[in-house]
Amino acid sequence: MAQKSWEALEGNCYSCKKCRLWELRTNVVIGKGSTKADIMFVGEGPGQQEDLQGEPFVGAAGQLLDKMLASVGLSLGEVYITNIVKCRPPGNRDPFDDEKEACLNYLRYQLKLIEPKIVVCLGRVAATTIIAPDFRITRQRGIWFPQKGYDFIATYHPSALLRDEQKKRPAWEDMKAIRKRWDELNGR
Repeated sequence: MAQKSWEALEGNCYSCKKCRLWELRTNVVIGKGSTKADIMFVGEGPGQQEDLQGEPFVGAAGQLLDKMLASVGLSLGEVYITNIVKCRPPGNRDPFDDEKEACLNYLRYQLKLIEPKIVVCLGRVAATTIIAPDFRITRQRGIWFPQKGYDFIATYHPSALLRDEQKKRPAWEDMKAIRKRWDELNGR
């Protein structure tokens, strides 16, 4: 991927066979939203609906994420949404370490193309992959981790909020903090 372009990224993703996930995929799920976004949201991997449609966060969790964004005055036109792995793990299981490793260069390339100021890890898998291997989502969500020119933060994955209503209030607080940091970075 020497050439810095979306076409190069997409071509490499669509032809990828670096791990076993390509064998069962319907679609490669690269991302959606603004390619000039200041905020990038990163989940763990596509689910069944995402695999069928070729777009991240289109199921119930995606609808909730859309509502979360709207609640702090953000829209898909202002953020970019992607996942660690670009192909669906069978049965929506967590991606294995070798599967995440196979896809990490694609995520790094997305970061270079977009150059966001803020990277939001949605859930434990994204946070342990991106921020720190020993990251504890229940203890460290909502804390800023500036590194490598980005402001990283983790919050609960929207699917966790669908399973546990008590996590919605902390996630709302995280979204307000994300919006506040975005406003500060943009001089608002």
